[in-house]
Amino acid sequence: MALADAGGVIAYLPLLTLLLPIKVERLTGDARIGVFTATVVAGAIAASLANVTFGWLSDRSFARGHGRRRWMVAGVIVTAASYVGIAFATSPVALVAAIAAFQIAVNVLLAPMMAAIAEEVPDSQKGIVGGLFAFGGPLASAFSALLLGQVFLSEDMRFAILPVAVGLCIAPLLLSPARVAVDLDAPPGDGPPPRRELVVAGVARLLVQIAAVVTQAYLLYYFESIVPASGRAGLPTRIGHLLTIALIIPLPVALILGRVSDVTRRRKPAILAAAATAAAGLLAMALARDWTAGAIAFVVYMLGSAVFVALNAGIAMQLLPDPRRRGRDLGLLNLANTVPSLLGPPLAWLFATPQDFGGVMVALAVLVAGGGLTMMLVEGR
Repeated sequence: MALADAGGVIAYLPLLTLLLPIKVERLTGDARIGVFTATVVAGAIAASLANVTFGWLSDRSFARGHGRRRWMVAGVIVTAASYVGIAFATSPVALVAAIAAFQIAVNVLLAPMMAAIAEEVPDSQKGIVGGLFAFGGPLASAFSALLLGQVFLSEDMRFAILPVAVGLCIAPLLLSPARVAVDLDAPPGDGPPPRRELVVAGVARLLVQIAAVVTQAYLLYYFESIVPASGRAGLPTRIGHLLTIALIIPLPVALILGRVSDVTRRRKPAILAAAATAAAGLLAMALARDWTAGAIAFVVYMLGSAVFVALNAGIAMQLLPDPRRRGRDLGLLNLANTVPSLLGPPLAWLFATPQDFGGVMVALAVLVAGGGLTMMLVEGR
């Protein structure tokens, strides 16, 4: 399941963090921030609608005894097809449309996959599975660095390799039988927590994910604002390596804290500390004036952010109020991941310029701190 989740991250992270920004910059030059913002917003709208829709459709399929895996197979196929449209887009309008189509396609895969994981992992192991989700980012970023580091690969070849990697990661889960670990016949009101708890956890994740959207989507442009023009040679590849390092470091922390939270059932202290760490990293990014300082600050931010999201995911899976509507409810919870793509880019457009990202980083630090405090409103420990 962790490998399948990593495949889902590989499906979108290399594209949205490096391949797409590079393509936008080649197409539009100095107008890149505006065009890139348009692609992110259009993609977020498409992803929000698609995740709820296909989560609900997989619920119906599961209720009829067909399971969710056939939806995942379809998702791998249509995601592979969507890369073709992105690779051949030659105008800003065509690129925006291609990204919207990609977001619909990738959510045909992601929505049923996350519902399957939620219902096949026992509650007593949801903390550790949340920690394991942290592996997806490093694998995807390492894959990004590998793609960009091979200078003999053309843009089209990179887009062709992506779906192959996604399929290989998800194949083991597709080939394994479903093992439902929850009582689907239990009445919705018998035991599960009220929907308010899930909403609170979703709002907290939304605040933190706004920062994730801006820092990852605009990371290339951020470093271009603090690295002199003479030092930008190979900058995308260096950023790919940095992403890998920044996502590997949180792994042992997320795994340990996830397991400890399973055993002690105390999740709040760890998640608040993670939010505080992420906020401190963002403030340091605002003050950085060279590659070294910016890179260190980004690693600190990613440590806190990755641990927060991993623990939040484990908590959210326990807070699902209706076992028979896991796909739909996870689709609604996923709005905390997609709506930030609507809110983050306008925030970047408002506070950032190609030469200065300091103001937007301070604003993001405030939001992340707010996300940590919001999690304190979830009842229990």
